[in-house]
Amino acid sequence: MRISDLYGKNVLTTDGRKLGLVEEVILNLEDGNVSHLLFSKLPNIQRSDDLRNALMKNSVAYKRVRSIEETIIVSSMPAAGEAQE
Repeated sequence: MRISDLYGKNVLTTDGRKLGLVEEVILNLEDGNVSHLLFSKLPNIQRSDDLRNALMKNSVAYKRVRSIEETIIVSSMPAAGEAQE
């Protein structure tokens, strides 16, 4: 699957809650893997605290992805060690 295939897909939790549409994909440049799916475009943020808050409110860690078809299904509960979203 190409990263571009993720954009615009609905993201649902395993318990049926709609999280949003994928607007941005965050990559880990060290290992080349997808890190997070964002549900809104990243604003022009100047402070790292603002960026962290925007990511926590509007994203899901890619490691929570369980299925990618027409809709992306993610686990309902954050993975161990992951902040609540």
